[in-house]
Amino acid sequence: MSGSEKQTGDDQVPAWARRTAGESRWWATGAMVGLLGLQYFLPDELTPGPRWVVPAVGAVLLLVLVAASPYRLDREEMRLRRLGLLLMALLGFTMIWAVLRLVQGLIDGSVSDNAGGLLASGAGVWLSNFLVFALWYWEFDRGGPAARAHARKSYPDFLFVQMQNPDLADPEWEPQFLDYLYLSFTNATAFSPTDVMPMSRWAKLTMMVQSGISLITVSLVIARAVNVLK
Repeated sequence: MSGSEKQTGDDQVPAWARRTAGESRWWATGAMVGLLGLQYFLPDELTPGPRWVVPAVGAVLLLVLVAASPYRLDREEMRLRRLGLLLMALLGFTMIWAVLRLVQGLIDGSVSDNAGGLLASGAGVWLSNFLVFALWYWEFDRGGPAARAHARKSYPDFLFVQMQNPDLADPEWEPQFLDYLYLSFTNATAFSPTDVMPMSRWAKLTMMVQSGISLITVSLVIARAVNVLK
């Protein structure tokens, strides 16, 4: 096969299934900054330790990651991968802590009896859930953004509409952070998959956990707030 024929064949492969330049890091970085800021403004009883600790540690990890790969997420290094996973673990631990503390407070009645404050706390926890899982989906699908840029894995963990209908999508389309943000939002509000299907077992389990957290948070906070208003 000649070089021109091989190039033509590669062009017919959708971007998500072949090597690309990698996506811009800034949407995901903006979500991480927003999530770290949100952690600072949560009530003290919903944060593990002083409220500045998680944002400070997270900011240091994020600055290292940005400095190492400031524009495109196509750099495959084990150290960077571990730092990224450490940041995801920190954000996830903080979110789970806030959910458990909120549920415990709702059950034993130790949370504020102010409906506005209760709804604000519940909204903060729900937003944390939404953003953390969006970042997890983005970080783990097909090995992460750098691995996706190098097309390391052939089979997707999440099946997007554009993958099912390639004739109706731009050949250069590939999933980026905003696609995972949409996936997380619809899963957190509908409590089930909508148009993005989980394919691997870890993806199904993770979506199930997110739906459960979202359902419990929303139902308990609303029920408590209605009771307070009465």
